[in-house]
Amino acid sequence: MGDVEPRAALAISRALEEQIKDGLLTPGSQLPAERKLSEVFATTRITLREALGQLEAQGLIYREDRRGWFVSPPRLAYNPLVRSHFHKMVGEQGRVPATEVISAKQVPASSEVCHLLNMPGLSRVYQIRRARRVDGRLVLYVEHYLNPTYFPGILSFDLTRSLTELYEQEYDIQYGRVRFEIVPTALHSEAATALKVVRGSPALRIVRVNRDQHGRLIDCDLEFWRHDALQVSVEVPD
Repeated sequence: MGDVEPRAALAISRALEEQIKDGLLTPGSQLPAERKLSEVFATTRITLREALGQLEAQGLIYREDRRGWFVSPPRLAYNPLVRSHFHKMVGEQGRVPATEVISAKQVPASSEVCHLLNMPGLSRVYQIRRARRVDGRLVLYVEHYLNPTYFPGILSFDLTRSLTELYEQEYDIQYGRVRFEIVPTALHSEAATALKVVRGSPALRIVRVNRDQHGRLIDCDLEFWRHDALQVSVEVPD
């Protein structure tokens, strides 16, 4: 009897996967409520949730808190070797980007940020917290930390726009060398709330440490992507 529920959950997940891949369940569409799905597959909610969890782990479906389950849209291709910004990257892939500012203020730098920007302890930095959407879906929570020395008055600008363009147009600063760190993680409270998912949901954490054209450490980004929203795709030239 112990193998019955795992086998049933696997059968349900395979049935739903087949319908997703055949286009019967389209990207972005909402799945029926769990009660309805339990009736369709003549199973318990526990078994159904196990099946849905398997599909979520594969990145085929996703859940939004208090809204239900949805079929995942195609992943964005993310190439860290290409110099771009969020709106340009998304637009070039035929998708629609949007940015929301959660907060923008000067704060004491955390130990991590002090190390990333090579600043002494008790330094203050500009913190800009933003949530970003693709085709209306929340996919990215990001914390930007800026060295105030290089960006006086930046908090008064429209921060829904590209910081890359803002730096260049208002401060004559362009990105130079960039360092990336990419690791899987679980969403902390602030990121989960911004993305409307439960705390601890799987995510991809990307840390970007940026220098300008003069080699100065100017800012760093702590990005938290929904795990099914992104694929890292790199082509190394000959």
